Amino acid sequence: MKERISTNKAPKAIGPYSQAIATEGFLFLSGQIPINPESNLIEGSTIEIQARQVMKNIEAVLNEAGMTFDDAVKTTCFLSDMEYFGVFNKIYAEYFTGHPARSCVAVKELPKSALCEVEVIAHK
Repeated sequence: MKERISTNKAPKAIGPYSQAIATEGFLFLSGQIPINPESNLIEGSTIEIQARQVMKNIEAVLNEAGMTFDDAVKTTCFLSDMEYFGVFNKIYAEYFTGHPARSCVAVKELPKSALCEVEVIAHK
């Protein structure tokens, strides 16, 4: 059985998908971009500000499902430019202290011209 997870403390889906789906102890979070859920706008213009907003959004969805960053087992990170890797990695490490498996790639473009996006698989 699967359960749709949704919170107003993270941005609403901008397409036909859920913020997250929980099933059999796993939580699959859709990619989070740096939209501030209060303004519905991209937060900041630097990778530092945007990465921190992404982490806030991930935390809100994890918390709604009764989980934390420590429950993450796999992440996929998308950067609009690999020049952001060092700064992004430093911020990422502050939140994902359990060192989940991870992929990090540069992509041509992200929704709403975001600089980063992160999706998460967690398990409780």
